[in-house]
Amino acid sequence: MTDPRTTATRRPDAEVGQIREPARTAWWRAARLWAVVVCFIGVGIARSARLGIPFRDPHGAYLVGRVALTSAIFLGLVALDGLVRTDHPRSVRRGWSTVRARWTWGRVALAWTALLAYHATYFTYHNLKSWDVFNAPRDAMLTAWDHWLFLGHSPAVLLHDLLGQQAAAWVLMVWYEAFATLVVVAFPAAVVLAPRMRDAYAGIAAFVWVWILGTATYYAIPSLGPFHAEPGDFSGLPHLPVQDTQADYLAQRDHLLAHPHAPDAFAQVSAFASLHVAVTATILGLAWWHRMRRTTVVLAVFLAGTMVATVYLGWHFAVDLPAGLAIAALAWVLGPLTVGVRRRPPRAAGRRSARAGDDAR
Repeated sequence: MTDPRTTATRRPDAEVGQIREPARTAWWRAARLWAVVVCFIGVGIARSARLGIPFRDPHGAYLVGRVALTSAIFLGLVALDGLVRTDHPRSVRRGWSTVRARWTWGRVALAWTALLAYHATYFTYHNLKSWDVFNAPRDAMLTAWDHWLFLGHSPAVLLHDLLGQQAAAWVLMVWYEAFATLVVVAFPAAVVLAPRMRDAYAGIAAFVWVWILGTATYYAIPSLGPFHAEPGDFSGLPHLPVQDTQADYLAQRDHLLAHPHAPDAFAQVSAFASLHVAVTATILGLAWWHRMRRTTVVLAVFLAGTMVATVYLGWHFAVDLPAGLAIAALAWVLGPLTVGVRRRPPRAAGRRSARAGDDAR
């Protein structure tokens, strides 16, 4: 009798209750996702035509460079996933056999169809965000809302008084900046590590919607943020790199307004709603979707810290935070609905498929 420990991978999907999804159904999900993305790109094209400004990708920061980075992360995660799915004793050859069995050409094509949909959305989002500077900011209204909610006080000043303005400032800056790393890893992981490709599409669709809905709120209430509207509230903080970034963002905005047709004119500043909160909450939703309890708890703590940091450092008004949470919640309603996924993966099936493999599509 063959020792099951000597096989490179576990038994086929049918033996653990997994049902392969027909290729036509899988590609129909992809088509539905891309239908939303194409509509969003159409909005971007219309805005571009109205302003007479083409789409831009400064230094490849939002498309070319991002796709290259995603490719590297994708390969690393595939290798890690293959190692985890390979039974003991593990070796490079056995791990490669596992990767080849799981990552068929059809699965690779579906995975990159989803990832490119994300990148097309993200690229369009950044261009629309840049062009939002041509709308009059309404920071005074958001400031008034914050003061009303906090009984005449600035929420940032209250946090400074509560936490102090020295060590807490540095800790919260590092916490806030960790967001960028989390995001660039999270969405490829949503595709590579998903037990079923349908769940990968549900996650990517949620990410697509969070950028679309965030863009809508930027245009609904254009704003720059408390660091610009109420700079005196942050005068007691030590000099931090984040303040240099804020100054750079304002300079970029001024340059775009003064020279909109300059090839390097591109802006990155908008406040309402907080997409740091929205995207982090969407990643938390991804862990919840896959029934990863411990990861969900860790991400909930990270989300709470991000909400504190974004107000403390002056990036966002307090009212931007619940708006960001609402965007994430809506993204997790619209995402699975867009790609026709009705339920989260079953808990038992999810544990088995983590080692056994899943539907090839």
